[in-house]
Amino acid sequence: MSAPVMADQEIVIVSGLPRSGTSLMMQMLDQGGIEAVTDRQRTPDVDNPRGYYEFEIVKKIKEDASWLPETRGKVFKMVSQLLYDLPASETYRIVFMRRDFDEMLASQEKMLARLGRPSAPRDEIKRAFTQHLQRLFAWLEKQPNMHVLFVDHHDLVADPSPQVARINAFFGGRLDEAKMIEAVDPSLYRNRKGETAG
Repeated sequence: MSAPVMADQEIVIVSGLPRSGTSLMMQMLDQGGIEAVTDRQRTPDVDNPRGYYEFEIVKKIKEDASWLPETRGKVFKMVSQLLYDLPASETYRIVFMRRDFDEMLASQEKMLARLGRPSAPRDEIKRAFTQHLQRLFAWLEKQPNMHVLFVDHHDLVADPSPQVARINAFFGGRLDEAKMIEAVDPSLYRNRKGETAG
């Protein structure tokens, strides 16, 4: 079932698991014409050369959602586990990034290694991720105030045009597709499947 045409008062959210391509999608939507809400506290680094597009207050939405109305018509990033805490009083348009687990975990492991932090065994994390997504997707289907578009990270980077067309249609055809495509840099697609062993 297709989502209704986007209204100005809707809140746009880019979500997904860690290292699934959410920063890329934030940049694409920002370039395409939706204002990004970010505090720029987390600066670009070798893991995300173009920035993280994070908004720290999002992490405390369960305790304080008073800032949420100010983001209507704009886009912010939210890790998938926090979607449950969104107030039912607002309407949301969510772009949910999906990526191969091994690619995500390879990326996460390299980032943690650079920070000198250990990572949990992949099998354990994959099991947890699978259970989380199954529960979350079933829940999202039942939320009348949440319109969701799933975007595969690999498909997006491999051939941006058809995916950007899908995304633009989801937003009522108001985005600048050329600028969105320009934001996709295949050289930043590291930890591809087949290069993730070890």
